[in-house]
Amino acid sequence: MAKICNIGIVAHVDAGKTTVTEQLLYAAGQLRAAGSVDSGTAQTDFLAVERARGISVRASTATFSYHGTQVNLIDTPGHVDFAGEVERSLGILDCAVLVVSAVEGVQAQTEILLETLLAAGTSTVVFINKIDRAGSDVDGVLAQLRRFCQHVLPCEEASREGGRDCGVRLHPLADPAFQDEAVTLLSDGDEDLMEAYLTDGTVSEAMLQTALQQGVSEGRVMPVLYGSALCGVGIHELLDFLVTYLQPKEAASDVLSGVIYKITHDPVMGKLAHVRMYGGVIRNRDSVYLPSADKTEKVTQIRKLSGARHIDVGEVTAGDIAALCGLTSARIGDVIGSDAAVRRCSLATPLLQVQAIPSASEQLYPLIAALEELTEEDPLLEMEFAPQEQEIHIKITGMIQLEILTALLKERYNLDVSFSPPTVIYKETPSKAGEGFEAYTMPKPCWAVIRLAIEPAPRGSGLAYSSIVPNNDIFYRYQNHIETAVPRALKQGLYNWEVTDLKVTLIGGEHHTIHTHPMDFFLATPMAVMNGLQNTGTTLLEPMVRMRLSAQEDCLGKVIGDMIAMRGEFDSPVVHGGTFTMEARVPVATSLDYAVRLAVLTSGKGVLSTRFDGYQECPLELGAVAKRRGVNPLDRAKWILSQRNALMG
Repeated sequence: MAKICNIGIVAHVDAGKTTVTEQLLYAAGQLRAAGSVDSGTAQTDFLAVERARGISVRASTATFSYHGTQVNLIDTPGHVDFAGEVERSLGILDCAVLVVSAVEGVQAQTEILLETLLAAGTSTVVFINKIDRAGSDVDGVLAQLRRFCQHVLPCEEASREGGRDCGVRLHPLADPAFQDEAVTLLSDGDEDLMEAYLTDGTVSEAMLQTALQQGVSEGRVMPVLYGSALCGVGIHELLDFLVTYLQPKEAASDVLSGVIYKITHDPVMGKLAHVRMYGGVIRNRDSVYLPSADKTEKVTQIRKLSGARHIDVGEVTAGDIAALCGLTSARIGDVIGSDAAVRRCSLATPLLQVQAIPSASEQLYPLIAALEELTEEDPLLEMEFAPQEQEIHIKITGMIQLEILTALLKERYNLDVSFSPPTVIYKETPSKAGEGFEAYTMPKPCWAVIRLAIEPAPRGSGLAYSSIVPNNDIFYRYQNHIETAVPRALKQGLYNWEVTDLKVTLIGGEHHTIHTHPMDFFLATPMAVMNGLQNTGTTLLEPMVRMRLSAQEDCLGKVIGDMIAMRGEFDSPVVHGGTFTMEARVPVATSLDYAVRLAVLTSGKGVLSTRFDGYQECPLELGAVAKRRGVNPLDRAKWILSQRNALMG
């Protein structure tokens, strides 16, 4: 059985990631000629919107065989607005190839990717691209990489850097200088290697290769290679290195185990559930249990994808990835069979929300259906429809995402849609501990009594729910209803933002063996929750970003003034050679357009990187109160009437 490796190509936007992917496919004999992003012929950028705009917006797979190894190559988007696609792909990889520009170096998204890969322990190979470009500085990029990882190992040397005649050469394993550096980095996890090196002053090529294979696969060393994807330089060396030194993360197992990491839709076959198999085998006509829907469905077809093309393969085995047809209830994150050891990565947090507005009233429900489908593909959108207001709301990570959504809705669904100006997503948290109570006993037939304890929790902890009520007081099946209803009720607090960072405990209540209707606890729970929030009060939370910026020294005073005006907290600037570098933490609401403002202030010479940095308390007068969607459970009579009408409907 051939070795299978799942390799992801990740990078900051415009580092040349898709060009690297095309050249790898060409070098492996998968393509007759390498495609081009600029001409719209890249195999992995096959959506019309990707070819028109020259950027990747969806993770795309290409499969090929090279020297006895089957490689599933996943090309991911580089733009930060589509980081959710990268996030869902990273967890199922055996290795990531991080593409870094030799000219621009380690950029904002590169930093985030590096930190995420290191935290997850993902095997990573760095490919420093564009060494043909004027301004290429391989040594400078290596120094930047070493700020994040001390186990960086240059495995090549570049020649004629900065010209189209550039070249690369892999360091021979017998090279004493290379052995010295490699053994030093690998010695932490391989005492035998260090002992052999100290005894003989050298190690055999076979021993060093084995140690490198293990070190790379365990993430103890980060190899660095060079090249120019545009010129096809260094691509064969990269491909040879990958198939030689990468090993699958998990050994093949006979026990069925897999995870659905991606959802797409096919015009003919409908929903495609992309699965990464960790053990066992799935064949056509097999029945698969889907935990999110609590149901079993039958696989009607199994596809291997390569860009827009596919072939029917009939089965998918351990270590491989494929698309399963027929699983209409599948959701991203569904585990198939026994639990899979998926690495959870966090790259994307939507901080903005918009209202989607159809061009005509008759397009409202087709738009809802379209956005529901797109939300299956990208759960971060969190499409929500408010029926009373006839409004559709979605969450986004940036304005580029809105442009792509507009194009996708037109291309796939023939819908003309506009979006409201984005608003920042605030949150709420309980101000103190308290209790919530509801006795829903009238008008009959009904009976649901609930008592909840609500306590603040540490920032970033989310919701923790538990119960200390015995089955005799409230049947466990009704307690399941309460547990399901609590997070739904917390979607809108006193200021109509989601309530987070709290502990909710069911401490009392009762049902009635005659009068309790199965849906009574669904109706009563939001009233108990809102009563509790009235008693605890809530504090507004605002999203924060951490900025790193550098610019000319003569702009420092104005930048400090900007930071103060934005309510930012900042460290003392470091001034060197006529430029300054500063780190600051500022609210999202005050800094949405700061990249543009800094560019104007510095005549385009300023450099700014930002990343989400959690939520913090915000005075109500400096934040925002959202508009309530639907009936407020605090309006008890109206809430009961609306919910009863909904239940009867």
